[in-house]
Amino acid sequence: MTGFEIFWPIVVHVLLVFCLYALLSFRRMRLVRAGKVHAAQFRENRDEPGESLVVKNSIANQFELPVLFYVCCVLLYITEADNIVSLGLAWLFVVLRYAHAFVHVTSNRIRYRRPLFMAGVATLFALWVWLAVWMAMS
Repeated sequence: MTGFEIFWPIVVHVLLVFCLYALLSFRRMRLVRAGKVHAAQFRENRDEPGESLVVKNSIANQFELPVLFYVCCVLLYITEADNIVSLGLAWLFVVLRYAHAFVHVTSNRIRYRRPLFMAGVATLFALWVWLAVWMAMS
């Protein structure tokens, strides 16, 4: 390992966030062009239409659990616990975030979204356990 591999999952997750912002902008512009809403309606975001609300909520979700992911990855790097196990868990977390976001902005079916979210929680928990065990054993 070159030493920076643990940061690539973060970069790829950040790409997801930017893609979601682009999707939000696209959906809002489409709603305005179709005459379903006025652009001024987005000034205070009080009555976000459902079509763009799911994307807005997905973006907000990317700043909740992933914050703990970012911190953990940095701590894994600092403590030199960033090895194949932690890297695999980090990539799994990001893949699960993409899958969760995809479901969120398409069907938004809780039946599919919740298991993806919970798998992400379990994966992130495993990352933190790996970090704690690594520090305890060092």
